[in-house]
Amino acid sequence: MVNTKTLAGLLAVSAMLAACSAGSEGEADETSAQAEATTPAAPAGPLAATDMSTMDGTTLASFTGDAANGKLVFAQCRMCHVTDAGVNKIGPSLHNIIGRTAGTEPGYTYSAANAGAGFVWTKEKLFQFLEKPQRVIPQTKMIFAGLPDAQKRADLIAYLETPN
Repeated sequence: MVNTKTLAGLLAVSAMLAACSAGSEGEADETSAQAEATTPAAPAGPLAATDMSTMDGTTLASFTGDAANGKLVFAQCRMCHVTDAGVNKIGPSLHNIIGRTAGTEPGYTYSAANAGAGFVWTKEKLFQFLEKPQRVIPQTKMIFAGLPDAQKRADLIAYLETPN
């Protein structure tokens, strides 16, 4: 017989994984699937703090972020993150993330990999990280697969700059 708590836990994990999916409902991204199939595995260690390269070759400077669209993109992050100061959920608060040293939000317990990442969250580093978090910080406990759409990444960063 299945324990009710076990079933509830499985449903909660399923909901979290669905919330962290890279696309929106009904959206198939064949290009990203092809890119992942041809992209080499992430390096054994984290990327250098000064490395801003992306897998798709884009740069944040090539895009104009739209905060209103970024708020919609942030909906998939809300299961784990908020933009309120000092409020940590499954993930740390993203209030004033730009300019903060990785792994330093007070009151949040980071993975050793994130706490030791040794870089400051610039807009460019966020752009790179949001594409595929495990590539930038291998061994991070963040289960989000990433946002392959560069415009959505730029929009999300615009929202995180001024989340109101």
